[in-house]
Amino acid sequence: MSGHSKWNNIKRTKEKSDAQRGKIFTKIGREIAVVVKQGGSDPNVNSKLKDVIQKAKQNNMPNDSIERSIKKASGELAGVNYESITYEGYGAGGSAVIVECLTDNKNRTAGDVRHAFDKHGGSLGSTGCVNYLFNRKGLLVVEKNIDTDVDTVMMDALEAGADDVVELDGVIEIYTTPSNFDSVKQQLEAKNYNFISAEVTLIADNYVELEQSKLEQFEKMLDALNDLDDVQNVYHNVENSEE
Repeated sequence: MSGHSKWNNIKRTKEKSDAQRGKIFTKIGREIAVVVKQGGSDPNVNSKLKDVIQKAKQNNMPNDSIERSIKKASGELAGVNYESITYEGYGAGGSAVIVECLTDNKNRTAGDVRHAFDKHGGSLGSTGCVNYLFNRKGLLVVEKNIDTDVDTVMMDALEAGADDVVELDGVIEIYTTPSNFDSVKQQLEAKNYNFISAEVTLIADNYVELEQSKLEQFEKMLDALNDLDDVQNVYHNVENSEE
């Protein structure tokens, strides 16, 4: 991991997005629509829906908005069908970027994503051009405070089937395979663990450092991509200088 904290990236992205709650709610609403179509509208049966609802509440999305999104997806209300599409490309300094989108208009989304890359010194690439630099992993983040027994957290996580546990300033990161994510999460929740973040995500094998001017350019591109309603997740291999 080279000391890189995935949680720091998640946290910074959330902090930047708090001023744009409307966009966050739009993105989460689309995510709800997709997971309901895939696994049904009952969160007790559909674990992915349960996770998205948890994310919605962490972002202070109103309960009526959550329910309305679920009803739209289940056909109780008129809704929109969204399609998943992934773009790969390069940011400033040759950095690697993967952009996951949910869209009802692929031409619009492709144009918007390409514009964000081009405007800030990046370029879109072909499918697979940077994907090999990342691995998909489950990531559970536990807040670490004065009462946290790190050894116990590590033991519980590994016994539940986690692959790795990393202690960092303020948090403990628990890594799993994608297939074990739900099982590990449920076992730890049964032991009263609360997570400040829980998701299956893409994590780079190695991270690169950019000089300040390139880093500023890169971060402007990330902001432009995250501002797009169609963009759900942006993954990259840039080590942030604030970490």
